[in-house]
Amino acid sequence: MKQLLSVVFLLGFSLAAARADETVRAAQTRLKQSGYYRGDVSGRYDSETSAAVTRFQIRHGLAVSGRIDPETAKALGIEAAKIPKAEPSPVEGTWRRLRNGDLQFLTSVSSEKESPPQQPTEHPAAPPNPSSAPPPARTGPAESGSELEEGVERLRDYVAAFILAGLDPQVGKELEFFASDVDYFGEAKVSREKIRRDLERYDRRWPQRRFRLAGELEVQREPNGQVRVSFPLHYELHNGSERASGTVTKTLVLRKSGGNDLEIVAVNEREAR
Repeated sequence: MKQLLSVVFLLGFSLAAARADETVRAAQTRLKQSGYYRGDVSGRYDSETSAAVTRFQIRHGLAVSGRIDPETAKALGIEAAKIPKAEPSPVEGTWRRLRNGDLQFLTSVSSEKESPPQQPTEHPAAPPNPSSAPPPARTGPAESGSELEEGVERLRDYVAAFILAGLDPQVGKELEFFASDVDYFGEAKVSREKIRRDLERYDRRWPQRRFRLAGELEVQREPNGQVRVSFPLHYELHNGSERASGTVTKTLVLRKSGGNDLEIVAVNEREAR
């Protein structure tokens, strides 16, 4: 009897893993057809796949998670299945990839504007709800062309990375995004240590969190070379029976910090109108 139960268990596990692999392959195929994914259709849920999923989520107004949740699977037009945990952690691998700039994706943006990706010939993905998809980013009138488009996509990836880092199991990972002194919610020159303590308090207060981009990015170039990025962010917070939700307009002021990296020198938010 024990041996029979073991065989049944292993068979069930194998079938579940096979379904998960097929879900990942289907997602990779859809994402590749839409230009979000550049890797092989392998069925392996690695950080490159997770980055493509996150990129799709933030550009279609879905909750940013880096995982193929039911809502994301529906928007992609595929069948959802439980995805086994990837190694290394897809959350950390994903936000690091997005933060540092996935150059393979970014350098393709301009050419895709001229030559749209090939559309699938069979079983096209169900289009996401138009009302939930953020419209194109708003920028200054003097900025246009492929350089701007690449820059805006870079900033969308950066915002997605910042959100994902806040969901990382290791509390305070988003601290890595901040400069040494930050204008932090109206307080000038706040140290990283003080920000770390604040992030830890926030995690204890709201251990379960969901965020999604609820509208367009507004990008403003500052005279000092910094960039101001504002965006409406919808939040859903849980702590046992306690819940809170709403939408804020969040603003990040960014500056270059070596190579292709950016760091936050100011952050603030207000209730969205």
